[in-house]
Amino acid sequence: MADEQDVGSPKPSAVEVAKTASHYLRGDIAKELADGVPGFGKASVQLLKNHGTYQQDDREARKAREGAKSERQISFMIRTVVPGGKLTAAQLLAAIDMGDELGNGTIRLTTRQSIQHHGVVKGELKDFMRRVHANHLTTLAACGDVERNIMCCPAPIHGNPVREQMQAKLDELARHLAPRTRAYYEIWLTDPDTGEQQRVAGGPEVVEPIYGPTYLPRKFKTAFALPEDNCTDIYANDLGFLVVHEQGRILGYNVLAGGGMGVTPSAAKTFPALAKRLGFVPPEDVLAIAEAIVKVQRDHGNRSDRKVARLKYTIHTMGLENFRAKVEEYFGKKLAPCHPADVHGFDDHIGWFPQGNGKHFYGLNVENGRVHDSGSFRLKTALRQILREIAPGVRITAHQSLLFSDLAAGDRDRIATILRAHGVKTSEEISTVRRWSMACVALPTCGLAVAESERVLPGLIDSLEPEVAKLGLAADAFTIRMTGCPNACARPYNSDIGIVGRTAGKYTIFLGGRLLGDRLNEQYKDVVPFEDLCREITAVLACYKAERTAVETLGDFCHRKGIDGVRSWAGEWLAGARGHG
Repeated sequence: MADEQDVGSPKPSAVEVAKTASHYLRGDIAKELADGVPGFGKASVQLLKNHGTYQQDDREARKAREGAKSERQISFMIRTVVPGGKLTAAQLLAAIDMGDELGNGTIRLTTRQSIQHHGVVKGELKDFMRRVHANHLTTLAACGDVERNIMCCPAPIHGNPVREQMQAKLDELARHLAPRTRAYYEIWLTDPDTGEQQRVAGGPEVVEPIYGPTYLPRKFKTAFALPEDNCTDIYANDLGFLVVHEQGRILGYNVLAGGGMGVTPSAAKTFPALAKRLGFVPPEDVLAIAEAIVKVQRDHGNRSDRKVARLKYTIHTMGLENFRAKVEEYFGKKLAPCHPADVHGFDDHIGWFPQGNGKHFYGLNVENGRVHDSGSFRLKTALRQILREIAPGVRITAHQSLLFSDLAAGDRDRIATILRAHGVKTSEEISTVRRWSMACVALPTCGLAVAESERVLPGLIDSLEPEVAKLGLAADAFTIRMTGCPNACARPYNSDIGIVGRTAGKYTIFLGGRLLGDRLNEQYKDVVPFEDLCREITAVLACYKAERTAVETLGDFCHRKGIDGVRSWAGEWLAGARGHG
């Protein structure tokens, strides 16, 4: 009988048990902060994610310590919430300073338009959080089983009511879906001498009106996009709002639901998915429909198996029509059918552009989002000079790069001079293939990584650049996205070329997605050694060069020809049957 009851009522996962017992994300975090050991207990490690920090183990530092092979080298990754990627120069400067003073000397711009710090030790966590707060930002809900940093096209174009209203709606939704718990303020922002909180979240605490005491079954990601500019990769998100506009006026939003890239290799039940078109809402219903979808996921998502707990699996289990009906029940009315509008353009906003108010903005490519100084390459120092002397507005893009806004015409030469003086190429000087590449952090700190990513992709691009030039494809834009494991933080499964870590030094290659982000790619070759990646990709590009139509992108060509067709052609090319001309 007990076994039958277990089958009928799956036990909640350990993370769910920890959240339920945590009293709205408090748990034992405050007590363990003061216990003098380098890390936290298992329950606190999970709860801390909702406060914006991951406990990590630097595997290389561990191995380097003589006589301490089994001793973990614990530090913390901390992520800051930056809705839509909008910052001031002072805020980015403060973040860079925190990286130097409390982290590992770098910061990282993420694929969700936020900032990550690495290498913070436990004893400095509280100081770090207080400094983030003093910088008028927060880490609350940057990670964990909640709505995470909401994305939006960051282009600071003035006099465009559609973009301005979209960005304003993002800010409104970010406030609406933020957790209400005061645990964050009690733990991190309480004066240790007086017990006074630096910020009170207003009145007595109430039950989380949207999340409830157990929050969501898994992380939840939302993005806004324009049909003509899907720079936020809207189809890769749990929830997407695609702006429908005519003649400078927003008619409403097509609502997309159920996107997500992560896969667990050992679990065949897991898969990447693109969001599905759910319905259309007017602007005034954005908050209500988002809340309804979040609550359906809260009440119907899988709380026993975290591998299949994302919204994409809830929709897969329920079926799209049943899911839509349940959302309408929570929403309180029927959803209108989607407007025909869909994504048809993608702009990474790299380079110089008029801003619409007599000023300009400049998109600076930051390779893999890592802001650091190394040898003659001193990006961190160059950014400090630009931020202090010019004080531009700042936006982080979904491709891990920076936009500087409110620039005068004379700032163009000034910025170029500063960058070159610090060994940093301007965006105009980098190759197209490098510009459209992206990688996750991976080794040595990510606990899920099985292969390198961020540290090796620049070298792979170095090898690819001359091959691309020889083929006459230097001007072609195609996405190369690399991850150290199948959890896919750099969104490899809808790119033109996806490279996913399989095991140490070996990767799976995927082909056939595209720049627009609205099509999944397919597995092309598995267990490819890193040293063979350049050859394999060059063969694919040679096939594309030889047989594409005049208007085809790389992804569209691979999709039309078929993976088997590309594999056969490229195999002959590699064997020398077609030569290398």
